[in-house]
Amino acid sequence: MAVPNQNVSPEPSPPRRAAIAELLRNIAPVADVLGDRFAAAGHELALVGGPVRDALLRRPTKDVDLTTDAPPERILEIIDGWADAVWTIGIEFGTVGLRKDGVELEITTYRSESYDPKSRKPSVSYGTSLVEDLRRRDFAVNAMAARLPGYEFVDPFGGLTDLQRKVLRTPGRPEDSFSDDPLRMMRAARFASQLGFTVAPDVVTAMTDMSERIGIVSAERIRDELSKLICGLYPRQGLALLVDSGLAEHVLPELPKLRLEIDEHHRHKDVYEHSLIVLEQAIAQEQEGPDLVLRLAALLHDVGKPRTRRFEAGGRVSFHHHEVVGAKMTRKRLSALRYPKDTIAEVSRLVELHLRFHGYGTGEWTDSAVRRYVRDAGPLLARLHKLTRADCTTRNKRKADRLRRTYDDLEVRIDRLAQEEELAAIRPEIDGNEIQEILGITPGPLVGRAYKFLLELRLDQGMIGKDAAAAELRRWAAAEGVLGEGQE
Repeated sequence: MAVPNQNVSPEPSPPRRAAIAELLRNIAPVADVLGDRFAAAGHELALVGGPVRDALLRRPTKDVDLTTDAPPERILEIIDGWADAVWTIGIEFGTVGLRKDGVELEITTYRSESYDPKSRKPSVSYGTSLVEDLRRRDFAVNAMAARLPGYEFVDPFGGLTDLQRKVLRTPGRPEDSFSDDPLRMMRAARFASQLGFTVAPDVVTAMTDMSERIGIVSAERIRDELSKLICGLYPRQGLALLVDSGLAEHVLPELPKLRLEIDEHHRHKDVYEHSLIVLEQAIAQEQEGPDLVLRLAALLHDVGKPRTRRFEAGGRVSFHHHEVVGAKMTRKRLSALRYPKDTIAEVSRLVELHLRFHGYGTGEWTDSAVRRYVRDAGPLLARLHKLTRADCTTRNKRKADRLRRTYDDLEVRIDRLAQEEELAAIRPEIDGNEIQEILGITPGPLVGRAYKFLLELRLDQGMIGKDAAAAELRRWAAAEGVLGEGQE
């Protein structure tokens, strides 16, 4: 005898069904017209998944996802001559994309997909039932639909109740769901971050028991879910779930390793908790939406500490050069996750530079040292400012205030030098062509050496004028024995 599903939402009353239909109609009115076309052709069509969930949560959504019993070839026939544009990049997985009146929609044939135990590519088969299509989806909150035309609400697995409870459950047994697609374990953590929902205990248990199965999924798909998690509203929630379930051991092992044991004799910060706080404090400084590079750098800035930890006399603990070690570890991990080269370079550079400010003391840096700080940060300077400020997690208010005032002073000095010297574009006052003319040399490595000398001169002394720079260049060339003929 089948056990009734206690989580199924009660059938909405007629007024509530009408209210739900009105909410969903606002997603894309053009979808109603498309529903008429499919109905006239003898096929079903329904809004499904994320757009339905987000409309009920009154969250904005960019996606318009639809599902149908029509196979892809039939979808193309139905929209032929109606859609303004059509693309078939996902047709092998049953998905056809189209644009109508400026709205982009994706239509996917009812389907089920599963992984072979040793394959990274899911096998896809088509179905004929909307309810069965919803059953194979990741979570009940994503397994709601609205039949078109008319927006008849379909919720066989209690997604509406879960939305009200702010909980993530799978439509069926979580073990079956994660076996079919292990990436759903990452999606649980991602939705915890994006929605702030808790994950049902049986789902967490299945994630913990099956965490090793994530290894069957490609690095690119894991990377995409991790990025969405980190850029969510509640990244701490998602990251904690990854760590507590053991998934992080397989996708970002550096993170759980930050939970260094702390004893009464060797006291130091809880590096894992510190990193999460730094992430949150970096996020608080964002002004134009989520910054993936800044957030990754904040999360990973101390990953070198476990490898560099040393117990010193008097109960002290040191982490010498952890920023250098951490930068290398960051580069290796992000490369394994197939992040773009620019992202890898930027995040690892921020990790490498995150301690540089602490050499500033109470303002002892010369102008030359400030120039080098700006030069080394380059286009990452604004992010380095945010990361450095976020890295102060001390509970000692006086110390925190002192660090803040000191960094304020550094920023004031940077701004002053920038106004005086165009610091954002530090370069010698003499360019490569002028070097060749002054020294009487031809293009080659020697020009590069001379340019490097002039850049160091610029950093040390600031703007000294072209005549003085040329004189210094000639002195350098004479000392190096590289003056061209007739230039003595």
